[in-house]
Amino acid sequence: MDIIEKAVEFENRKLSFKTTSDRIVAAREAKDLILGVNEIYKKKKDAKLMDLMKRLTVIKQKIEKRLKGRPLTAA
Repeated sequence: MDIIEKAVEFENRKLSFKTTSDRIVAAREAKDLILGVNEIYKKKKDAKLMDLMKRLTVIKQKIEKRLKGRPLTAA
C-alpha cells in the first residue's frame, strides 16, 4: 500500500484513542503520513495532495491538543 492510500485510510479511520500511548502513536503516524505525502507533492504539485495534507494536519492537531490537556487555571 502506498503512502497516499495509507493517508486516506488513516483519515477515514475511527479516531477514538483511549490511552495516551494510542494518541502518541497516532500523532506520530499522522506526522509521518504528512511528510510522505509532502514528498510526493513536491514532485507533482497536485492540489488534491495539498488538501489531503491539510486534512491530516487538522486531525494531528486535534490529537496533539488532546495530548496536552487542559491548562491549569491560576487561582
